[in-house]
Amino acid sequence: MTTMIILAIETSCDDTAIALVKVKQGKRPKFQILSNVISSQVKLHQKYGGVYPSLAKREHLKNLPVVFEKAKKEAKNPKLDLIAVTIGPGLEPCLWTGINFAKDIAQKLNLPLIPVNHIEAHILTNFINGKLKNAFPAVCLVVSGGHTQLILMKDIGKYEILGETRDDAAGECFDKTARILGLGYPGGPVISKLASSPDKNIDISLPRPMMHQKNYDFSFSGLKTAVLYNFRTQPHKVRKSKEYIKAVARETQQAVIDVLIYKTLKAAKNFKARTIILGGGVTANKELRKQFKKRVKKEIPHSKLCIPDSNFCTDNAAMTAVAGYFNYLKGLTEKPGKVEANANLRVK
Repeated sequence: MTTMIILAIETSCDDTAIALVKVKQGKRPKFQILSNVISSQVKLHQKYGGVYPSLAKREHLKNLPVVFEKAKKEAKNPKLDLIAVTIGPGLEPCLWTGINFAKDIAQKLNLPLIPVNHIEAHILTNFINGKLKNAFPAVCLVVSGGHTQLILMKDIGKYEILGETRDDAAGECFDKTARILGLGYPGGPVISKLASSPDKNIDISLPRPMMHQKNYDFSFSGLKTAVLYNFRTQPHKVRKSKEYIKAVARETQQAVIDVLIYKTLKAAKNFKARTIILGGGVTANKELRKQFKKRVKKEIPHSKLCIPDSNFCTDNAAMTAVAGYFNYLKGLTEKPGKVEANANLRVK
C-alpha cells in the first residue's frame, strides 16, 4: 500500500476534532490533509472560567457525529485504512467519548485502531510537511493550558522527559492571570493581545520562577500569585485602568517567555540538539515565536527551530493522524476492545 487514508479523532479536552489525512508512504512520508474539522466549546466554558469535564463530555457526545459527517464530506468520503484516536493525557471523561466513537467505527468497518499520545502528537505535528532531515537529537518544548514539558527526542517514538511543571502549566498561568484581571477565559489570547500594546509609563516587575535552577523543571504558580499580590496592592482606580491591565499582561507574558526560552536553550546546548521543536497551544503566541527565533539564531545558530503553523498549535486531529501513522509503522495497532483512556499518559 503506497498511500493510505487515516481517520483521526481527538477529544482530550474541550475541542471535538476529526481529520482525514492521506499519507504517501516512503522514507519521507508526505501528509495531505483532506479535512481537519474542529468544534470548539470555548463559549460554553467561558462563564465557568475553565473546562468542566462533565459538560465537555456531554458536548463531545453531541458533536462527534456532526463533526465526523462534516469531515467526511470535506474529504469527499474516501475509503478509510486506519483509525487513530487520542487516549491520553487529558480529561478522562472526554478521552472516553472519542475512544468509544473510534471503537464503534473500527468495529463496523473492520479497521485497525491506533492509540495516540496527545503530547507526542503535539511534537509530531511538526512533521506534517515531511520528515525533518538530520533532526535528532531534538529538544522538544510542549506548552499548553495543561502541560509544560521539556523532552529529549532521540528519534520518533524514543523520548526522555527532561523537565516538567511542578504545579501550574504556562497556559494555566495565563488563564489565572486573566481571571485576576477580570479578562475572562481563555486567558492566553487576551493576554497576548493586551501585551502587544502596553503603556510604557507603568513599570511592573514579576519573578521568573525556577529560571536559574540547575534542573529543567518549571513552576508558574508563583508567578500567578505574584500577579495577585500586585493586583491587591493597587488602588481600585488603578487596578481597573487599561494601562495597568496592559502592563500586567505584558510583564506576565514576558516572564513566561523568558523562562521557557532560557530552559529550552539550556537543554538544547547541553544535549547538543540538532533541532528545537515546539508544540502546544501556547506556542501560537506571536511574541513567544518571535523571541524564540531571535534567541536561537543568536545563541545556537547550528540548531534548527521548528514551530508548527498556528492552526496546528492548538488541539486538532491532523496531528493525531500524523502520530497515528508513525505508531502504525511501529506496529502499535490494537483491537478496539483493548484501547483504553489514560488521563496521565506520558511519553517514553
